[in-house]
Amino acid sequence: MAAIAPAERHNAVAEMPDELRADVRLLGGLLGQVIAEHGGPDLLADVERLRKAVIAARRQETTADEVAALVAEWPVDRAVQIARAFTCYFHLANLAEEHYRIRTLRQRDQDDVPLRESLAEAVQRLRGDDRLQDLIDGLEFRPVLTAHPTEARRRAIVTAIQRISAQLDAYNAPGRGAAEREEAHRRLLEEIDILWRSAQLRHTKLDPLDEVRTAMAAFDETLFRTVPLIYRSLDAALGSGTGTREPLAKAYIRYGSWIGGDRDGNPNVTAKVTREAIQIQAEHVLIALENAATRIGRSLTLASAFTPPSAELRAALAQAEDDHPDLVSEMATRSPREPHRQWLMFVAARIAATRRRDLDLAYRAPAELLADLRLMQDSLRGAGAVRQAYGELQHLIWQVETFGFHLAELEVRQHSAVHAAALKEIASGTVSERTEEVLATIRVIGWIQERFGVTACSRYVVSFTRSADDIAAVYELARHALGDRAPVLDVVPLFESGEDLDNSSAVLEGMVKLEPVRRRLADNGRRMEVMLGYSDSAKELGPAAATLRLYDAQAALTAWAAANDITLTLFHGRG
Repeated sequence: MAAIAPAERHNAVAEMPDELRADVRLLGGLLGQVIAEHGGPDLLADVERLRKAVIAARRQETTADEVAALVAEWPVDRAVQIARAFTCYFHLANLAEEHYRIRTLRQRDQDDVPLRESLAEAVQRLRGDDRLQDLIDGLEFRPVLTAHPTEARRRAIVTAIQRISAQLDAYNAPGRGAAEREEAHRRLLEEIDILWRSAQLRHTKLDPLDEVRTAMAAFDETLFRTVPLIYRSLDAALGSGTGTREPLAKAYIRYGSWIGGDRDGNPNVTAKVTREAIQIQAEHVLIALENAATRIGRSLTLASAFTPPSAELRAALAQAEDDHPDLVSEMATRSPREPHRQWLMFVAARIAATRRRDLDLAYRAPAELLADLRLMQDSLRGAGAVRQAYGELQHLIWQVETFGFHLAELEVRQHSAVHAAALKEIASGTVSERTEEVLATIRVIGWIQERFGVTACSRYVVSFTRSADDIAAVYELARHALGDRAPVLDVVPLFESGEDLDNSSAVLEGMVKLEPVRRRLADNGRRMEVMLGYSDSAKELGPAAATLRLYDAQAALTAWAAANDITLTLFHGRG
C-alpha cells in the first residue's frame, strides 16, 4: 500500500464523523478537567503542548527531533504524568470509536435488508438452496481464548472503561431529559477521575490463574448474555415465529481456552494450575446458570388455573418433594399454585448444589439439567404458553448447551521435545520432576473428563510436530500415566516452520496409521484437527513468503483429507 501523503493524512483526520468527533471532544475535555484538578493547569498545558507538537510533526510542520527535544525538557516525574495522561486519552478515544461503530451498525440494522456479512444475510442468500439445512446442521464455531502471560493491563482498568462506556451510552441516549443528561455527565466525570487515579500497570507479575480470572470478566459481562442472542438472530432468519415455536437454530458455538493449559515455554503452568483453571471456569458458569434460572423462575408467575402443568412435570415435582421435602415445601409456600415457577426455582437450587458439590442435590452432568429444562419447556408448550416455552427459557437451554458446566474446553499444549525427553527418561528408569509433571498433566485431563465430561478437556496440541512419532508419544505417555484408564485425547499437530508446513500431509498420513488415532476417528465420525502456526513461519520466511507457504499447506492438507475421507478442521493460531 502506498504511503499517505501529508495532505491526505490531514484530510483523513478532518473527515472524522461528527458523532465520533463529539464523543472524543467530550471525553477528552472531561479528562482535561481531571488532569487540571489533579496536577494543576501547568500539567494540562504541557499535555497540550505535546499533543499539538505531535500533530504538527504528523503534518510535517515540524520534526520528530523537535518533539523529542520537548519531551527531554521534562523531569522524569512530569514525563510519567504526561504519559499517563495520553494513556488515559487513548483509552477514551478507542472507547469513542467503539461507540461510533456500534451506532453505525445499529443504524444499518434499521433497514429491511440484513446486515452485510451477517448470518441473516447468509441465510437469505442461500434461501431455496438444497445445501442450507446441511450447512445449518454442520455449523460449528470454536473461538479459543489464548494465553497472554505478558498482558499488563489490569482488570480494574478494563472495568473502569466499561463503566465509562455505560455512562457514555446514558449521556447519548435519545429522549433523555436535561436532569438525566446532567447526571450522566457528572458520572462520566467521576469515572474518568477514577481512571486517572488508578495505576495503569500491575505491580505484581501476572500468573496463569490471574489470566484465567481476567478472561472470566469477558464471560461474566459479555459472552454469557450475548451467545443466546446470536442463536436467536439465526433462528429469526431461518423462519418466522421465533420465540413461539421450537427453534430452528441449534447451539453451534463452543468455546476453548489455552489459559491454564498452554505450558509450552511457560513453566508456571502446571498440572495443579490446569486443575484450578477448570474449577474457576466451572465456578463462573455455574453461578451464571444459577442466576439465570433464578431470574427466569421468579418471572414465571403462571397460575396453574391458566397454565396447567403436564402430568410429567407434576410427577417430577412430587418426586422432588419426596427427595427434598423441606426445600420443595418452602418453594411451594412462596409460590402457591405456580408449579412452573416452583420447578425452575428447584432447578436453580440444584445448580447451586452442583457448584457447592452437594452430591445429594447436585446435577451429575449438564445433560441432566437440560432434561429438567426441556421437561418444563414441554409442559409450557402443552399448556399453550409457547412464548414462555421458547423465550427466555430457550435462552437458558442454549446457554447450557454452549457452556456446559465447564464454560470452555481447556486445551493443553506442550512442545514435542518435552514428550520425547520424558519417554527417554521413562525408558531409562530415571524420571525427573519435569517428566512427572508431564504425567501429572495427563492425570489431570483424566480427572477433568471424569468430572465434566470429555468435551471439557480432550485437545492436546503438540507444538513443533515433525513426524507422526511426535503424536504417538502423547498416547504412549498417557498409557504410562493412567494405563487402561487413559483419557480420551484428540492430539492436534501444530505445524510452525516452513519445513514442517511442507511436511504436514506426510505427518497426517503417518497419524492415521496409529491405533489410538484410528480408534478416535472411528468414534468421532472421522474428524481430525490441525493447527497452523503463523508467528514462527513469519519470523523464518518473512510475512509474504510465510503466507504463500501457509496457503500451499492448506491446499495440500485439504486435498489429503478429501482423499482419505477425513473431515478436517484447520485451527489458525493467529492470536
